[in-house]
Amino acid sequence: MRLDKLLANMGFGSRKDVKELVKKRHVTVNNFIAKDSGMKVDPEKDQILVGEEVVIYKPYIYLMMHKPPGVISATDDRYDKTVIDLLSSEFQHYKPFPVGRLDKDTEGLLLLTNDGQLAHQLLSPKKDVVKTYFAIISGIVSDEDVLAFAAGVTLDDGYKTKPAKLKILSASSKSEIEISITEGKFHQVKRMFETIGKKVVYLKRLSMGKLELDESLPLGAYRELNKEELTFCRSIK
Repeated sequence: MRLDKLLANMGFGSRKDVKELVKKRHVTVNNFIAKDSGMKVDPEKDQILVGEEVVIYKPYIYLMMHKPPGVISATDDRYDKTVIDLLSSEFQHYKPFPVGRLDKDTEGLLLLTNDGQLAHQLLSPKKDVVKTYFAIISGIVSDEDVLAFAAGVTLDDGYKTKPAKLKILSASSKSEIEISITEGKFHQVKRMFETIGKKVVYLKRLSMGKLELDESLPLGAYRELNKEELTFCRSIK
């Protein structure tokens, strides 16, 4: 890999900026001052420093975010704040994107990465990755609703959903439930409840497969996936 491409990818500016860093003798490779910004380097073997900062090459990032309500799951938007806007410049330069979407008013687990292949695997309908949500429902959720969801319900556009697991946590005028689905249709959970005459008033995603929301993360906070979490994501093939 070219030195200028590596450093540009790691957030040290454009290739023109990197060329200037090299010209000013701020870059060393294996303890030798770099003289050519286009020189070939091996990020796995060569030790590269910019000033006194050791460059640790990471082609991909994997972030778990506790998405807050009022923020959209997109990379940019003219009117609303996006989940990317919540990231520091340290992570923004990797150009990550959300894996799947959560509605603007929905909160909870959101994965952000720049690894397109991994995102495709996690979102593929053929993989049946289970997504679990906690919701508060306006209306009394019944055992009949549990059976209806288990059989699949027909949405307003005529699409019949795959079987979903509905668990009633409390049944009242504001019922609390958990629901697990393997699809990700537009507003799916909300539309499923609309088919049985009820309304979702609060929705939070708890997990995607074995990737569970870190409840110690405040709303809007994020962190890199740990080794175990990353292993799960990469195991979806």
